[in-house]
Amino acid sequence: MRGWIEFETARLVLRQWKETDKKTFAVLNADPRVMEFFPAPLTRKESDAVADKCQLFIEEHGWGFWAVEEKRTHDFLGFVGLYIPRADLPFSPCVEIGWRLAFPYWGKGVASEAAKGALAIGFCVLNLKEIVSFTAFHNVRSQAVMRRIGMHRVPGSFAHPGVAVSSPLREHLLYRLADRSWRQQENEIQLPVHTFVSFV
Repeated sequence: MRGWIEFETARLVLRQWKETDKKTFAVLNADPRVMEFFPAPLTRKESDAVADKCQLFIEEHGWGFWAVEEKRTHDFLGFVGLYIPRADLPFSPCVEIGWRLAFPYWGKGVASEAAKGALAIGFCVLNLKEIVSFTAFHNVRSQAVMRRIGMHRVPGSFAHPGVAVSSPLREHLLYRLADRSWRQQENEIQLPVHTFVSFV
């Protein structure tokens, strides 16, 4: 019997994906504001394929890019979580933390709250030694989240091998956070309110 990790923060539930998430996920993936620092917005078919990959990864590993649900409304907001990049990055192998949320939930602290919970899972439950994050050079909003959750920028930049050479998005910045550094940070970074395992 296999299972996976799901957890809660003060306002959010981070859980396995549901079929009903796909419609809202397609809307956010078609939003040019959300996809500004990706090669292009996604079609419904492409968006569904991403959701399926996220769901399968969690089934196989027990963790991944979790679906984010607001406790009060039960609305699906997007995803936040941990992932093993498939691209051959200069710092591979690694585990990254990432997020993609619907535009109405930007600026409300959702990404930071969920990401702090994901870091706690990574370091306290999965016993990872380091978690990284990376984004396009001009994506200052994601970089701000990285700093808020305690990550540190690595000097310089790198060319993302999964982005076309001619693309202005190819240049990426790398942020890192080591387990030891995370444990030395302020007490505001704590294990999520509830951590539980669901079995299927």
